[in-house]
Amino acid sequence: MLELRNITKIYGQQASAVRALDRITLGVNDGEFVAITGPSGSGKSTTLSIFGILETPTAGEYLIEGIPVQNLAKQVLALLRNNRFGFVFQTFNLLPRTSALENVMLPLIYAGVGTRERTARAKAALDSVGLPGRYDAHPNQLSGGQQQRVAIARAIVNNPSVILADEPTGNLDSKMGKEIMQLIQNLNRDRGITVLMVTHDASCAAYATREVSFLDGKIERDRSNA
Repeated sequence: MLELRNITKIYGQQASAVRALDRITLGVNDGEFVAITGPSGSGKSTTLSIFGILETPTAGEYLIEGIPVQNLAKQVLALLRNNRFGFVFQTFNLLPRTSALENVMLPLIYAGVGTRERTARAKAALDSVGLPGRYDAHPNQLSGGQQQRVAIARAIVNNPSVILADEPTGNLDSKMGKEIMQLIQNLNRDRGITVLMVTHDASCAAYATREVSFLDGKIERDRSNA
């Protein structure tokens, strides 16, 4: 479904150049839950960004269902990013002055969905992550765990085939972190959404069906958690 071939990513130039990824090859099958682990600076988040078409590799090839991404027009890439992928971040990335419902509706606005449909879909998404009736709550009225639930609702409102999560429990206590991981695991199991998750937490990685460990920009280990 998703495939990186001999991907290299270099930041900076000449003496200040940093090789974040060094010729990595990694394939992800439809319906997998993959945890990407490793120490800080090992290339985890860079890999996730390339999968999500947020960054372009310096060298190598990224294919989605066999189609090379680098051959696609910018408008097509933007549509792919909005329709195929849902993003969940450590810092939630919610707009502070808008309600939970309005935050969740944002991807639908970008997709050109009409007001009535996007309202109904956003409410359904919030209901599905355990926040029925909190449509009008603003981020400062919600706990960290509830804010991350809003972020997950926003990630799934477009019915993506892939969720990309970067340290989704990093700002949560252990109890809330467990609840969020169970929610992400359920989305993978019950809806068949492919999940790629960056984490430094072994207890979070244990929820995945596969763990890919990075070190110094290279894949150190790729193993099944089954």
